Amino acid sequence: MVKEIVVSAKTIEAAVEKGASELGADLSSVEYEVLEQPSKGFLGIGASDAKVRVYMQLIPADKAVAFIETVLNDMGLTASVSIKSVEDDGATLTVSGKGLGSLIGRHGEVLDSLQYLASLAANRVYDGFYRITLDVEGYREKREETLRRLAQKQAEKVLKFKRSFALEPMNPYERRIIHTEVQKIAGVATYSIGQDTERRIVICLEGKEKNRK
Repeated sequence: MVKEIVVSAKTIEAAVEKGASELGADLSSVEYEVLEQPSKGFLGIGASDAKVRVYMQLIPADKAVAFIETVLNDMGLTASVSIKSVEDDGATLTVSGKGLGSLIGRHGEVLDSLQYLASLAANRVYDGFYRITLDVEGYREKREETLRRLAQKQAEKVLKFKRSFALEPMNPYERRIIHTEVQKIAGVATYSIGQDTERRIVICLEGKEKNRK
């Protein structure tokens, strides 16, 4: 998908810079086509500007960014959306600003929903599945650390009291963090119970997960 604009300026270089700015892109990421050469005229009479078509190839992440910016605008929030990293099959986006708690929600529920919708927007221009990971003010990194500490603490309780402990319901992403962290601790294991939004992890003594009914 191509995003383009036709602009005029005194010189070709100035027109390209203007076009890149209006597209919201770096100068190095755009291409251009000269439609009309600038003319100085005679003694300043009949002078004309250069007319240039400036364009850029959009990647799926650009569609996700545009979607999130629309949501922010509709919510009346002042924030910036940037592409943190890009891979062949996905990208990580970050939202920066103040007072963005409403974009996160309880345990990231709103953030997960916004990430899902941004992924749908990105996949409208992608033949396959393009993964979008969305973060707001470093929330996901902080949440991951909190979950790792929780897994360690609950695993210690399992070893101490020789009984299983069930955690609160979590989404697949958070459950994966718990499973991974518990695997590092000798003597304990995990399994999941419940359905859909009530899906939760149980931390138990190693071997107990195989004997559960």
